[in-house]
Amino acid sequence: MPTAALSEAQVTKRLSKLSGWAREGGTISKTFKLESYMAGLAFASAIGTVCEARNHHPDMFIGWRKVTVSFTTHDAGSQLTASDFDAAEAVDALGYPKAD
Repeated sequence: MPTAALSEAQVTKRLSKLSGWAREGGTISKTFKLESYMAGLAFASAIGTVCEARNHHPDMFIGWRKVTVSFTTHDAGSQLTASDFDAAEAVDALGYPKAD
């Protein structure tokens, strides 16, 4: 059964509750700045663990001292669903630095 996409009003409301996350079309993303490349790798691994438990996996870009995390729901036609926002909240709960 496909996951239901959120309405524009629902997306706006959920996004307003997240710090540092931005919407780009059917995705939300956030870039985290870290102290070192290795800290970024560790953070990406922690994200992967949290998201695997939720069965909702982000796209991630690991660069020098930064990690960009993006969520969309492919089962909903690459639109935003509650799962995207719930996963973003779980990533933020890891306690890593906020994006600039």
